[in-house]
Amino acid sequence: MAAPGTTTAPPTTASGVTTAQSRVIWLLLTAAFVAMLNETTMNVAIPFLIRDLGITAVSAQWLTTAFMLTMAVVIPITGFLLQRFTTRQVFITAMTLFSTGTLVAFLSPGFELLVVARVIQASGTAIMMPLLMTTIMTIVPPQHRGRMMGRVSIVMALAPAIGPTMSGLILQSLGWHWIFGIVLPIALVSLFVGARWIHNLGETRTAPIDVASVILSALGFGGLVFGLSQIGGGHGGDPDAASTSLVSLIAALTIGALGLGAFIWRQIRLQRTDSALLDLRVFRSGAFTLTVAQLGVMSLAFFGAITLLPLYLQTVLGKTPLETGLAVLPGSLVMGLAGPVIGRIYDRFGTQVLLVPGAVIVSATLWFYTTVGTETSFALLIVVQTVMMIGLALSFTPLFTASLGSLEPRFYSYGSAVVGTVQQVAGAAGIALLITVMSSVSAATVEGIEADATGTRTAFMIAAIISLPLIAGAFVIRKPADQVEGSAPVGH
Repeated sequence: MAAPGTTTAPPTTASGVTTAQSRVIWLLLTAAFVAMLNETTMNVAIPFLIRDLGITAVSAQWLTTAFMLTMAVVIPITGFLLQRFTTRQVFITAMTLFSTGTLVAFLSPGFELLVVARVIQASGTAIMMPLLMTTIMTIVPPQHRGRMMGRVSIVMALAPAIGPTMSGLILQSLGWHWIFGIVLPIALVSLFVGARWIHNLGETRTAPIDVASVILSALGFGGLVFGLSQIGGGHGGDPDAASTSLVSLIAALTIGALGLGAFIWRQIRLQRTDSALLDLRVFRSGAFTLTVAQLGVMSLAFFGAITLLPLYLQTVLGKTPLETGLAVLPGSLVMGLAGPVIGRIYDRFGTQVLLVPGAVIVSATLWFYTTVGTETSFALLIVVQTVMMIGLALSFTPLFTASLGSLEPRFYSYGSAVVGTVQQVAGAAGIALLITVMSSVSAATVEGIEADATGTRTAFMIAAIISLPLIAGAFVIRKPADQVEGSAPVGH
């Protein structure tokens, strides 16, 4: 019992959360960093794996697409999981899955088991990011959320800064297995520390998981992304291969569209009794819908582009994995340093002062990439990549914060799941689309590095065109606090 005249309120930090809550957020940020570090090391390793494992670029992109596709299938479930289980239970599950997948990848003898390991890793990563976002939205006061999301931006930038460079060093000295061997002990330490210190930060409720919704989600998102991966898969002059690829493409897209439609229909029915796997009433907020659409378009263009760039640097310019990693280092460091500043600007001035220049910068850099060739300056590419990362820093923090901030607190977990699902599906689609277009155009052109350069330019042209709507969207997205009260309600 506190003595008369003394305060019993727990100490708070500058971000308006208690010291214990701040410790939980930092642990979640660390775990998210480990997961993203793993992902960014793989981007640089793909060209190396193509040569080492004797696989094609279209096959190799499944090491990334399978990861993102698994996340897209699992993330919709996290909205339910975050309400059904405690923060500690969800964290331990996520990090155990990620650590297990990392171990399997480290011990993997070849391509097939490596893909399986990536799926296991993705199952854990898919749970971690919505957990982090939901925790921040639940415990951080609205006036400080931009600053806290700025810390998320540090993690999102620091991992890409360290990952590719670390990957390049490992590939040249130890071999690709050790990309996972070095991440594994970091993941295990995060698991053990988090298991001890993380406690539950919200209310839980008892509800059965709807298995039919899980199946429909997998069919819907899986079919769409697999179909996109088949674009151009039949090139190479073999009519039978082309015919088989076309059939696979049509079948996969049809199954995906039907599965996604059935998934949406079932969620609308289940949400009437508050038992949906993914409650779609979040889309009754116009602000949330618009912001998520903007995030989806950006992810479609961006994830495909950052997967394409390492392939171009190594196959066309002949750069080593280490040089490829060093090329993205300055931009990632700048993005990380800018994160907290951008978060404070968002808290004070809102979205447009950040989103408009951010969208223009991202689109402009993608258009520059449509001009690259066999003689493009490596130093110039580093500068352009750095500028692009600044544009992304200006975009991601306000988009994440504004999207979830426009929802009622009881929908935060579902909103986080929707944001993650859209980001991952759009990213997987972007990777599948741009890589297959690059492969198709390269195969149809004269052999040699000029063919690869032509394919790269064509793929970047698609990304640049996709990015144009971002500029228009940046002018209409508003910070939730700036909206007229009741203009974007979420129904009950």
